[in-house]
Amino acid sequence: MEITPLFDSKEVWGRGTYYFELKSETDSIFIDAINMDFLHVSLNRRQIDFTNSGKKLGFKAPEKIGNHELFIRYLAKPKQTVYYIGLNDGVEGNEQLWIQGQGKYTSHWLPSFDDMSEKVELDLTLNTDEGFTVIANGKLTKKNTAEGIIDWHFDMQDPMSSYLAAFVIGKFDKKELKSSSGVPIELYYEPKDSLRVEPTYRYTKEIFDFLEDEIGIAYPWQNYKQVPVKDFLYAGMENTSATVFSNSYMIDSTAFIDKNYVNVNAHELAHQWFGNLVTEESSKHHWLHEGFATYYAYLAEQHLFGEDHFYWKLYETAKTLHNLSESGGGEALNNPNANSLTFYEKGAWALVMLKDKIGKNAFQKGIISYLNKHQFKNVTISDFLVEMELAANTDLSDFRSKWLENEVFPWEEVKEKLKRESESIALVFEMENEFQRIKSDDLDYDSYWNRTESTNFKAHFIRQYHRVLPNAIIKRAFLSDDIKIRQALASSLYGISGVKQSTTEMADLFETLLDDESYVTIENALLKLWATFPEKRTLYFSKTQNIVGLPNKNVLLLWLTLALLTPEYNLGQQQAYYNELNGYTSADNHFEVRQLAFQYLSQIQAMSDEALVNLIKASDHHVWQFKKSSRNLLKELSESIELKERLLSISNSLSTEEQSTLNKLLKQ
Repeated sequence: MEITPLFDSKEVWGRGTYYFELKSETDSIFIDAINMDFLHVSLNRRQIDFTNSGKKLGFKAPEKIGNHELFIRYLAKPKQTVYYIGLNDGVEGNEQLWIQGQGKYTSHWLPSFDDMSEKVELDLTLNTDEGFTVIANGKLTKKNTAEGIIDWHFDMQDPMSSYLAAFVIGKFDKKELKSSSGVPIELYYEPKDSLRVEPTYRYTKEIFDFLEDEIGIAYPWQNYKQVPVKDFLYAGMENTSATVFSNSYMIDSTAFIDKNYVNVNAHELAHQWFGNLVTEESSKHHWLHEGFATYYAYLAEQHLFGEDHFYWKLYETAKTLHNLSESGGGEALNNPNANSLTFYEKGAWALVMLKDKIGKNAFQKGIISYLNKHQFKNVTISDFLVEMELAANTDLSDFRSKWLENEVFPWEEVKEKLKRESESIALVFEMENEFQRIKSDDLDYDSYWNRTESTNFKAHFIRQYHRVLPNAIIKRAFLSDDIKIRQALASSLYGISGVKQSTTEMADLFETLLDDESYVTIENALLKLWATFPEKRTLYFSKTQNIVGLPNKNVLLLWLTLALLTPEYNLGQQQAYYNELNGYTSADNHFEVRQLAFQYLSQIQAMSDEALVNLIKASDHHVWQFKKSSRNLLKELSESIELKERLLSISNSLSTEEQSTLNKLLKQ
């Protein structure tokens, strides 16, 4: 298939040949094709009549059983799935095009099959201007250049689901690795992020090697690519051999402790086996994708960061699932309409408990048999359980009933597993029981603190009990050189009002948080110190004025907001601070930066007319979370008569579509 994206019109021109085998007589053949114009259709090299419903291409099936070829030429006008980014944002080199088919939307750019049971062996040719890089499924076999246009040819050797077809076009550099088994790994990045490559892709080779060994089946595709894109809809997407992920995960080393790509990296790679090599038959079997990818990502983190890290992550998800179940929100894993928490986290727990039930050796044996038997095919939950029963030589009906069909999360069984595997988590349950029996003042907090070296326990201890902990333990936590423990101090409620009533020494210790290598710690500490010690605000501004923070610019945006709330600080720079903070609402910035800037500006009532226009435009953004938050903020602002009048007064500068959106929101 040859694809030429048309950046000016945001359309896709395509042509190509489909080779298929007709196995039985049928009247007609239909191919999913959304909002496309077909310029030519021929069957076995003869032009034929066809129908185009706007959703499907249809034509009369050939009479002869056997192999045939269909050639089509078309123009697609996608309203989703194909995302043209940065075309008019004023940032040179920021132009990108990326695909997010997500299950059944590939037919918006490629005549294909919106059915997970369909498999295709897909070869793609992408035509682009010179200066752009193209990443797509399969192996790049050749590049041809003529008159400033480059043809990029990609080959897939094995069948894949068409919903996993994807490509990315942009200006990227790459770092190349090889797994221990010899699989080429390509790690892409925007040139501006060259210094963030190592912390972002840290442990990639280790994750790859671990998963091949743990799963027991070699990586099934020709190579593996990962590419970060702007304003992606999700954390990542496991397109066959080519993961696309949000460039908000492109981080520096300081950000690694706060937000890193490790889990997403491992999760999307695990999907290359679970979801791509074997694909669910329908959404009723979605556990076979997301539960498995979540589980193996947790195992990869266990391999990298240890047992304590692993079981504390499981403990946190178990608590969330238990609370949801207790409130009547529990869901069965075979429910096709279950939410992500169920498919991902309850799904991972189901596999943890299955391995516990049948043993590690039988578990891996069953996984290997399952993947080998069903590779490049579609599967059901029953297909998986059959292989596990054979490997373990046991009946798994009780497991199916308790973990896959039951809406209730088996909390007591999970709790016993956690207590058995982790001494520090067992200590949490012990402390909770004691806290219920006696007054908080009578608890021996010091004893609990000293009984374990677990960083995760101590951070939990501070967050859970900071209001009642004696100063001696708080001081000990401040003197720790562990970033997670100190981060817990910064993020807990301690310090908003408590610091000033404690000793000067304790206040000085709180100020040391501004020097930690954690942007989340610095953000929380700056806010609380600014609120608690107004006489020292100049000092705090000075210590943090050159820190940007996470990719969402969390420290910088907070700094600008607090500076505007401190009119006596740098009086001559107040207008510059106002302009800069409002400027971060523009489309030049990642949606996470814009969202945080909108939030701060609305809180301090400092939104400029330009920012209001940007907010209106954001209310139709392709990322639904950002769109929803922008619309909610617009409705909230419109409750003020003054702001409503301002919104109406600037509506003349909007497009007709944007005016319509604004009018609808103001009427709600």
